[in-house]
Amino acid sequence: MSTERELATHEAEIKHLQSDMDKLVRDMDEIKLTLVEVQKTLSEAKGGWKVFIAIASIGSVIISWVVNHWLK
Repeated sequence: MSTERELATHEAEIKHLQSDMDKLVRDMDEIKLTLVEVQKTLSEAKGGWKVFIAIASIGSVIISWVVNHWLK
């Protein structure tokens, strides 16, 4: 009788663990998708930042040239 009770207890615990593992797998899949989206956004932003830095550099050169010639 005790063996049957232990088996029933273990079966319930295994079902609970299996449901927890299934939930973890779903959560990990969601995290993977989110990371892919973040990686895409960052790779797109890299190009944008490069353009922004280039424009800012050109602008600062122009401003410094104008100020330099204006103050002479």
